[in-house]
Amino acid sequence: MTTRRTVIAGGLAAMLPLPAVAAAEPAVERFPLWPKAPPGGEGCNIVDQWVKRSPTGGADDIAWPHVGTPMLTVVRPARPNGSAVLVCPGGGYARVAVGRTGGGIARDFAARGVTAFELLYRLPHDNWAAGADVALQDAQRAMRVIRAGAGTRWAIDPARVAVAGFSAGGHVAARLATRAGSPVYDPVDAADRWPARPDVAGLFFPVVTMLDDGVHAQSRRELLGAHAADPAWQRRYSAQIDLPADMPPSFVAANADDPVVPPRNAVLMWEALQAARVPSELMIFERGGHGPPAAHRDGTPVPWLDLFANWAGDHGWRG
Repeated sequence: MTTRRTVIAGGLAAMLPLPAVAAAEPAVERFPLWPKAPPGGEGCNIVDQWVKRSPTGGADDIAWPHVGTPMLTVVRPARPNGSAVLVCPGGGYARVAVGRTGGGIARDFAARGVTAFELLYRLPHDNWAAGADVALQDAQRAMRVIRAGAGTRWAIDPARVAVAGFSAGGHVAARLATRAGSPVYDPVDAADRWPARPDVAGLFFPVVTMLDDGVHAQSRRELLGAHAADPAWQRRYSAQIDLPADMPPSFVAANADDPVVPPRNAVLMWEALQAARVPSELMIFERGGHGPPAAHRDGTPVPWLDLFANWAGDHGWRG
């Protein structure tokens, strides 16, 4: 059954306090996504490069304008509940805004018992052979690696793996959900026998469309390059078009006052999900800009992560 809910909030961006039972510092590990060089890198010779996101930011407040070695950073909860999530950060396809020690969202998932995997994915402007599909290659591979390690390497259930994407990472997550069955690389090891389809998807202030109605111009320019003005390419890479029959249940959220990615993206995705009869939830928060929804004026945070986790739990995923 599909539902729609609009939640109104105001104030400063914040989240729920972390549960007391999960106060222990999570364990973090980081490793390359591919066993050897990533596919399609012949002639690229890309060297990893990161930059500080802000002069006043912390040591791990960084972004990657060039990614030669895609990585997974695993944040393990002290008390795993068996569920897992692949976190896809944003950056407008010009860079990937993710650190090396497990970001706040991954740690907040871990505080709720969820094993979180942060993805540092490759970017189209580095001239990989896959072009605009290079991030999809990494996202598919990540889901397969996660499932391949379930029960042995990590205490997770391979049938309870979600994807959560933020901003342009929402487009990565949406394309993973809609194109999980599309072969975009040749198998490299036993992990690639596992399915890439997420069991549930969370799309937060997401980039969705490449069409003019609602487009985030930077993401379209960076993703499609010389084809950015081509209507056929715009349709091909608009995540709301041609949803598959096995589209996972999807939770979509945005802020009405987002000055970066138009909330129209979230609405377009939800409308497509509804038309395809995919179990889905849409939340448009009043305030929060380009990020999590703002706290109420009395300082009470909006429990956006728990709203997603509880909804996803109704669809077989427990967060």
